[in-house]
Amino acid sequence: MNFDQRIRDLVAHAYAHAPAVRDRLDQAGVTPADIQSTADLAKIPVLPKDALVDLQRANPPFGGLLTVDPATLPRIYISPGPIFDPQPEPDAENAEYALAPFRAVGFGSGDRVLNTFMYHLTPAGLLIDNALRAVGATVIPSGPGNTELQIMLLTSLRATGYVGTPSFLAIILDKAAEMGIPKEAVTIKKALFSAEPYTPGQRARFEGDYSMVTTSAYGTADLGFMGYTKTGVQGFCLTPNIYMQICSPETGEPVEQGHVGEIVVTTFNTSYPLIRFGTGDLGALAPEVDPNCDGGQQLLGLFGRSGDAIKVRGMFLHPNQILAAMSRIDAVKAAQAVITREDNRDVVTIRVELKPDHDGGQVEEAVKAYVQSMARLRVDAVEIVPAGSIDPTQRAIKDERKWE
Repeated sequence: MNFDQRIRDLVAHAYAHAPAVRDRLDQAGVTPADIQSTADLAKIPVLPKDALVDLQRANPPFGGLLTVDPATLPRIYISPGPIFDPQPEPDAENAEYALAPFRAVGFGSGDRVLNTFMYHLTPAGLLIDNALRAVGATVIPSGPGNTELQIMLLTSLRATGYVGTPSFLAIILDKAAEMGIPKEAVTIKKALFSAEPYTPGQRARFEGDYSMVTTSAYGTADLGFMGYTKTGVQGFCLTPNIYMQICSPETGEPVEQGHVGEIVVTTFNTSYPLIRFGTGDLGALAPEVDPNCDGGQQLLGLFGRSGDAIKVRGMFLHPNQILAAMSRIDAVKAAQAVITREDNRDVVTIRVELKPDHDGGQVEEAVKAYVQSMARLRVDAVEIVPAGSIDPTQRAIKDERKWE
């Protein structure tokens, strides 16, 4: 697929209508005429996700990146930072591209689909809801949690599809088995996963034991879905609503295809044109694209994070959220979040070092309350550690999860 003309048009449009894009290019000494192909994108500095916070503070609410009247926005979401994510109406072409992961598993008329993603503040729930309805499916907007309620909806409504994390579907199936519901009575035969790794063991269980057709989609709150898995294809086939580069986290220069670097994305969303947007994810592009990716790009896989934020239970957790929560508790000198994994679920433990002369009374409840308030994330345990246990040079979030 030839992206050059689309890149030229996008950069010219963004330069004319988005002050923040114009400022970035001007500061780099780049004009729209200098961007004639995908290769020329490297002339534009990478825009790190965390930079959106500063842009939006300096020029609220959208940092000078929006090219349409804010009054036309159907919805506005919020990501950790805080970052405000405008959701403009997509054009017809990009809206169709976004349906590719849903068509890949065969969602359509006659399907009743449990949508277990969150519907408030973050875009996943409603964006998936819209996509499912666009392909003709009926949505059961169940949201996250409430495992027994999910099973009741599944069995009573004979749900044929599921959208959510693979871990949560595993929990639902485990609970159903505990309740004496046989595999044969599980009517879900199509599933789309996102927000966490989809392991080979999970795939073997869902597709082998339950005869499901499944896919795993890669996306972010800022960019939407960008790619999805296909049987026999390594990694993700990317959708044409974005152009992806893999770049050095230090220099922003594209690395050789097949090599690991930061995923940098240019989206063809002319209403909110994120150009050379650094996601903080690490990945690698295929030097030779699999024919099953229909001429688009192929992301060989996700290989961790170059930034500080990590996904926990499908939501990004940022060190700033931990710091903001702890700043409200006088007794806390230092804190570190440790993420582990038990029985298909992420476990969040906050290690806390107290200031001198504090006995830790009521600290546990305060930590849980403030982290949940700041990060919309439930804390499983609070561990009071001796003075000096938390190294201030280490990351504020330590990911100790082991995936298959």
